[in-house]
Amino acid sequence: MERPFDHFVIFAEMRTGSNLLEATLSQVPGIACHGEIFNPDHLGGPAVPDVLGLTMAERVADPAALLARVRKAPGLNGFRFFFDHEPRVLDEILADPRCAKIVLTRNPVDCYISLKIAYNTKRWRLSDIKDRIAWKPPFKPAEFEAFLEERQAFQLRLLNALQVSGQTAFYLDYEDSLRVEVINGLLKFLGRDDRVERISGDLVRQNPEEMADKVRNFPEMEAALARIDWASLARTPNFEPRRGAGVPRAVAARGAPLLYLPLPPLNDAHVRDWLSDLGTGGLEEDFTQKSLRLWKRRMAGHRSFTVLRHPLARAHDAFRAVMTDRAQADTRSRLRANYGVPIPAEDEPAGMTPAAWRAAFAAFLGFVKLNLAGQTGLRQEAIWGTQWSLVNGLAGFAPPDLLAREERLAEDLGFLAASVGVERPAPPATPGDAAPVPLHRVHDRDLEALARDVYRRDYMSFGFGAWKAPA
Repeated sequence: MERPFDHFVIFAEMRTGSNLLEATLSQVPGIACHGEIFNPDHLGGPAVPDVLGLTMAERVADPAALLARVRKAPGLNGFRFFFDHEPRVLDEILADPRCAKIVLTRNPVDCYISLKIAYNTKRWRLSDIKDRIAWKPPFKPAEFEAFLEERQAFQLRLLNALQVSGQTAFYLDYEDSLRVEVINGLLKFLGRDDRVERISGDLVRQNPEEMADKVRNFPEMEAALARIDWASLARTPNFEPRRGAGVPRAVAARGAPLLYLPLPPLNDAHVRDWLSDLGTGGLEEDFTQKSLRLWKRRMAGHRSFTVLRHPLARAHDAFRAVMTDRAQADTRSRLRANYGVPIPAEDEPAGMTPAAWRAAFAAFLGFVKLNLAGQTGLRQEAIWGTQWSLVNGLAGFAPPDLLAREERLAEDLGFLAASVGVERPAPPATPGDAAPVPLHRVHDRDLEALARDVYRRDYMSFGFGAWKAPA
């Protein structure tokens, strides 16, 4: 029967017990563990001259060659791989279904404290208890959070790669690696009939004390850990589709190195007018990705910008477009029939009272919340999508140099013009509210709360406060 894997990798981190796991697996005839062969500083150890006939210099020149030798070596060969190891082979390792993935983890606090002790005592492995050096490190909250973030990001990358490729891994915690029955389960996963009788006794646990006895400032550590959002409860869910870069919407000043990347809805004639007064006058439009790349190469020192609007004002502009544009007739009909938005059947918003307009706008915001959460049958239109998602779409092709703010547009655009050395034209005048019922006539705390609920990511990411009517 063909064996399921040609080789294996132990994804782990320093102080997770990977040395012990490797030593235990190495007890099995036919299994060879080569250590941290993709460590940026050595080939599994400072004194190791070569692995499978390749030196450190040869590995640096061609890391894939060493991976190929592990794959083809007699028996079942493996190695350990940490988050900061050779990045050029990681994608190949993850994509290969013939490489068995073992993911070894450990309580991150234990891992962090053990690492600090090892760094300061210079004891990375312990085979005899008489060689142990006791030392109590301080717990540093900011340092720990950075430590945790790097390792969680690596674990998420592993998980996502396995999900996308339809693979599975053998997951075990440090405590699991101390159990013979778990190791024998791992051997079965690897397609081996061998069994181990004991965990390797070559290494001794270095810091067996309780955590309160291992750190200098245990009460401070407890308080700091209580503030960490372990379950990502504060994360804002995002169910919007990945937005495109919107290259066809891009507008450049003719003869000046300034590029405007509009965010819909496009109530921006004042910005275009300002841009057309720069350089030789006029605008360059109708870009494709190819022509925009050519423009960027031609315009050395170019700068690009977009304009962020207050989420409530922008949502109100989207609502105005839905209520008044002929192209939105089907959307109006669906909102009225299926989502309880009180839109006049005769499609005459000009005759709506402020109270009726406000009620319809509030219902529209309720619909948008459901829509952006993927809970309606209508498309998640860009005109009412989050600015966060649209800016991320821009960043995929042409990240803007400046996120200008509508409420301080004159200052922001003046700064931008000065940065590319062009004469500043007169500041653009902010257009008035074109809706049949302007926002300032219906604005109140309840509408503000609705907008904050719908566009929480925009408020948080871009620092918006409560909306204020223009002076």
